[in-house]
Amino acid sequence: MIVQPPLGADLEGMFLAQYNAAFAENPEWADFNNPAHFLWSIAFSPDSPRMSWQQAIDKTVTGLGYELVDLERSGGGLLRVTIDRVQGKAYPTGTSEFVVVEDCEAVTRQLQYVLEVEHCDYARLEVSSPGLDRPLKREADYARFAGLAIELTLKLPFQGRKKWKGVLAARDGGWRLTMDPAVKGEPEQVLDFVFAEVREARLVPVIDFKGRKARQVETAASGE
Repeated sequence: MIVQPPLGADLEGMFLAQYNAAFAENPEWADFNNPAHFLWSIAFSPDSPRMSWQQAIDKTVTGLGYELVDLERSGGGLLRVTIDRVQGKAYPTGTSEFVVVEDCEAVTRQLQYVLEVEHCDYARLEVSSPGLDRPLKREADYARFAGLAIELTLKLPFQGRKKWKGVLAARDGGWRLTMDPAVKGEPEQVLDFVFAEVREARLVPVIDFKGRKARQVETAASGE
């Protein structure tokens, strides 16, 4: 049985588990369409300090099982949230390697609810997928997408340039880009770097319905 909070009830100081006691023991029963049935592990207690908007968004997105890729607050009160699916995780919105519209809708509904409870001031909320040129924000992203082509911008120039493009790989103590030789027949070029030296990194867009890694592996094998 689903227990709804009474109309006009003050949500502060209450646990979301109180709204749906069954969900507290069976999280897979969560109704993504109803915020009152959401994420019993997020508790709002009068003794707990109020979360910042960054903490509220991070806790909500990760609590729903998604990765928070990027978070931006721009002029005019716009909150822009970028999410991605976690590799190997099943989602009630369907089977896909990539974020679908239903994912963004589910996250948007929960964020609207949590931000209201936490009294986070904003004018507009946008939740989107990272796109084919997904940014790599953390070292965990580098590990996840090792073997794929990326575009890299260094904080300081190396050999007179900051922008590099190649296939990402891990190495002892850091990372490596392997690039095609400037002249056919010459050895491949490599750039060794550490995470702290990077200003920005993104995946090279690959348009293919087989997925990011499958398409790039096929391309590398065929020598294209």
